[in-house]
Amino acid sequence: MLLDCDTGIDDAVTLLYLASLVKAGEAELVGVGTVHGNVDPATGALNTLRIFEMTGIENVPVAVGAGRPMAQDVHFAHDWHGTDGLGETHLPVPAATPDGISAPEQIVRLAKAHPGELTLVAIGPLTNLGIALLLEPELPELLREVVIMGGAFDHPGNITAHAEANIWHDPEAADLVFAADWPIVLVPLDATHPTAVGDEWLNRLAQGESDVARFAVRILEFYVNAYTATMKRRGCIIHDALAAMIAVDPSLGRYEERPVRVELRGELTRGATMWDARSLPAEDARRTVKVVVGSDVTSFQERLLATLL
Repeated sequence: MLLDCDTGIDDAVTLLYLASLVKAGEAELVGVGTVHGNVDPATGALNTLRIFEMTGIENVPVAVGAGRPMAQDVHFAHDWHGTDGLGETHLPVPAATPDGISAPEQIVRLAKAHPGELTLVAIGPLTNLGIALLLEPELPELLREVVIMGGAFDHPGNITAHAEANIWHDPEAADLVFAADWPIVLVPLDATHPTAVGDEWLNRLAQGESDVARFAVRILEFYVNAYTATMKRRGCIIHDALAAMIAVDPSLGRYEERPVRVELRGELTRGATMWDARSLPAEDARRTVKVVVGSDVTSFQERLLATLL
């Protein structure tokens, strides 16, 4: 697995989940790239290294990627993740440092080193993937699968009325990715919002005595406070972890397959993901995307909690 992320709070929880799989020998994480989104990519890389240091994960290169989108201004989600990306915890600087190459270069290099073997899991804006496609046009032939957390179809957006944040942060890059000829699994808000955790789950996590559980409680406090105002109850949505878990166990999801495009010009709809839900013969020449439209919510919540505990 190769991870591309913008390490804020839900990315951090996802990294804790993946670290547990790596330590159990159930997955091999060959690299992590960071991108603008929740925070700037340099901060995201340090957050990733902090998590690896805490969980004892070694020898996984972390590369800093694109610091801005392809065709618009950069925006960060400090209100949701804190200026440090980890809920204003301002943890010590990790001992390790990021790798010397950029995240898009790392994607190309690792794909060539492991042709046909890598699942690329992207849980941030898709700028690094878009750049990697421009660097190496044959990249789609080298990757086994691309799993993306992003988009919204029959669900409102979470940054505009129609657009989900990861896609909205770089619509041009996202459309490049959806147009490429590689197998894509897309995990949109339609699938992640029903997995929201609430009081019971959070209280069970708070009873954990491990360093990982205490860390998760500490960073989630900021995230839960941000979400509670919109959910009207105590809770949060750990979007990115669902994408990672589906990459590991596809049976967790329910799917529909359709070509996906990104709206690039609409004054009110820029960054929205579009599919043709009509029961007509498909006219779009793009390869279909496997869109997750639902999941086994209880299984997701229990597996994630068990990992953190």
